[in-house]
Formats: sequence, structure tokens, C-alpha cells
Amino acid sequence: MASRSFPILLNLPIFKRSFKNASLIRKHATASNTVKLSFTQFDPPKLNESHESSPLIILHGLFGSKNNWRSLAKVFAQRLNTRVFTLDLRNHGESPHSEVHNYEVMAKDVVTFMNDHQLKRTVVMGHSMGGKVAMTIALMQVPQIDQLVVVDSAPTNTSISKEFATYVDVMKKVEQTEVMKQSQADEIMKGYISDINIRQFLLTNLKKDPEIEVYKFRIPLDVLGNSLKTLNGFPFDSDRHTFHKSTLFVAGVKSNYIPPKIHPTIKTFFPNSVIVELDTGHWVHSEKPHDFATIVTDFLKKDL
Repeated sequence: MASRSFPILLNLPIFKRSFKNASLIRKHATASNTVKLSFTQFDPPKLNESHESSPLIILHGLFGSKNNWRSLAKVFAQRLNTRVFTLDLRNHGESPHSEVHNYEVMAKDVVTFMNDHQLKRTVVMGHSMGGKVAMTIALMQVPQIDQLVVVDSAPTNTSISKEFATYVDVMKKVEQTEVMKQSQADEIMKGYISDINIRQFLLTNLKKDPEIEVYKFRIPLDVLGNSLKTLNGFPFDSDRHTFHKSTLFVAGVKSNYIPPKIHPTIKTFFPNSVIVELDTGHWVHSEKPHDFATIVTDFLKKDL
């Protein structure tokens, strides 16, 4: 349920604004509160808000951050002539931490962001965990949602706990060792995670604590580890909740997150949806960024 970044696609003259709402040590929100999400805004070369397409919000996956989508955000801002907002979901990136981590509260955080920024007719796109957050927002019948894009995620139970529980345990081992260099952390992780891409992805969360000069993970490992079972599920019943606006699902053929047997369930929740498959694993957008960008752009442009 994670997102990875990839090399810059295009060298685009796009103005980027980054907004940080938390330092390495963050305040914890109470169970009933939404949190103010850290975000980066990407503007098209010539922004005219009165004539722009629907703004696009992009949500990352588990253990990811807004930075995973930096390259594609620039592409979408130019091709769609719209503002693109990449968000850090709660307990990720530079956003505040909270003991509560489920799809409903994450969705409410994003809706609060939309309201605070007066975003109307908005497109929400999410990968993996972020995809389930995006679907939750849509099924909450939030009126600002104009279109939905879901990347390798489905409105159903997902068996991810074992794999991601291992990642949490390994990151805890790194912290317990009190490493002074990132290379030391990678050496520890190598004994448990053979895929260098996954290790590098997880290590994007490793930051030096200036007070004690050792590296710590900026994400709350206990909170996320305890939330894995909840993140496996999906908070809605297709018999009572549907989203009838235009929806795109992009699936990785080599991934098992959107198998063919799930397609009828998707159609029940999202009757006006299309499912497009790419020959990739779970990280569709990083494995084939050009194809992915074209598919999403063409889909969103058809309703302009």
C-alpha cells in the first residue's frame, strides 16, 4: 500500500509551493480532531483560475509521502492546465501524528483541506492506501468531488498485513540500533528486505534527530503497525453506498490488488467506472510513468 517516486519525467517550468505544518517531532491530534495536512502545490505555467480544469489532489500510499508524486504532479499541472496538490496524509511525511489512523479520519482530513482551500469540482487521485482514502471521500458523497482516479487499490479487503508488518518491525530494529548513517540503516534492513527499491522507499522516512545526532523514522511506527488490520479493510457496503461520477481504476497486471474477480464489486460501488490495466506491479505510476500519465490525462480531459 505504498508509493514510490521515480526520475523526473520532464523539465517543466512549473512554480512549486511547499507548505510544512510539522517538524520532525510533531504534535499528536486527539481522536475527534482532523489534522492540518502538509502539502505541495504545483501550478501550470500560465495559471488562470477562472479557466482552469478541476484542481487535482494526489494521495500517496502507506509509508509514502507527497514527494513520491513530485514528478507526475508537474506533468499533470502542465497537461491539465490546473493546480495539483500533493498531500502528506496524517502520520506520514510532514503532517501531524495522531493515535487514530483509519480511512474515515484520513478522508475527513482531506475534506478539511479542500474546504480550507476553497476547492470546488475537484479530482481526487490516490494510490493503494491513498486510493482507499480517495474512494472513502467519494462514497461519503462529498459534493466537491468531480472525478475519481484510483491506482492499484480496490473497495474490498486487502491482505497486506504480513508484508507491511515486516517493514514496521525492521524499521523498529533500525531505530533500536541508533544508527548514525543512512548506510548503516540500509545494511540492517538488507537482512530482512532483499528488494533495494523497497528499502530505499522506506528509507525516505529516515531523518536525523538534531538533538541526539541519530537517525529516526519520521512516521509513528507503533501507530501504523497497530493500524494494519484496519487498513486491510474497507469502511463501506456496496449495497448502500455508491459514487456515480466518472471514475478511473488503473491496475497493475502483476499486482494482486485489483484481480478480475473484484471488477464486479468495483462496478457496484462505482457504476460509472472504467478499469485500465498496465503491465506493472503494485507501483504502477513509478514503473510506467509515461503510460500512466497518458492514461490519466486522457481520462480526465475527456470530460472537460
